[in-house]
Amino acid sequence: MGSNPPENIDQGLIDYLGQYITDHKKKVMEDVLSKRTRFFTVVLEDIFKPHNASAVLRTCDCFGIQDVHVIEKTKEYKVNPFVTRGASQWVDLKKYDNPDGSGVKDCFSHLRKNGYKIYATSPKANSKTIEEINPNEKLALVFGNEHEGVSEEVIKNADALVHIPMLGFTESFNISVAASIFLHHLIQQADPENLADFYLNDTEQQELRLQWYKSVVKNSDIHEKVFLDSLKR
Repeated sequence: MGSNPPENIDQGLIDYLGQYITDHKKKVMEDVLSKRTRFFTVVLEDIFKPHNASAVLRTCDCFGIQDVHVIEKTKEYKVNPFVTRGASQWVDLKKYDNPDGSGVKDCFSHLRKNGYKIYATSPKANSKTIEEINPNEKLALVFGNEHEGVSEEVIKNADALVHIPMLGFTESFNISVAASIFLHHLIQQADPENLADFYLNDTEQQELRLQWYKSVVKNSDIHEKVFLDSLKR
């Protein structure tokens, strides 16, 4: 979104754009916004099949997860609108595709700067089970590609490994299924009422509210220009 305009302009623009959104739609958006979180986040590393990554995006929206991080190495991720069912409109997608190959480093550095403990999903012997991770600390779950899982670089630089115990012959779930199981478990086990930073704060909600209003109002860029021009008169 770039630099944020002054708070009074934010609210003024929100009120202005709100004229073009039904009361029902605004109420739905407020209900969703009140439960949005960045306490948990998801990282996707070099996903081969775009529909799998898009399905994870949809899963994150369903569980109220605001941010999804995508590390692009050999594969560029493009949203599949038929799979996301509009989820990409509501979730923030952050890409790391540096040509110097520092995507993992840059992503992990950003996450740690923001207080996340990084768990790479892997069935290796020293991996914790899903029940052993603490749902009351900020967590970033890293999922690898469909063929090889997370890379050795991710495993080496993650804080720990985690897996879902399997009872069958196969070693892993589909990525979107695995993400669903992990996020459902974390959301159910967390204690948001006693975690001051579980839900988005007022400033984050206001930023996201403006972002969402712009996304649903047709020709919002023109409306924004009209509004800003009106302030100069």
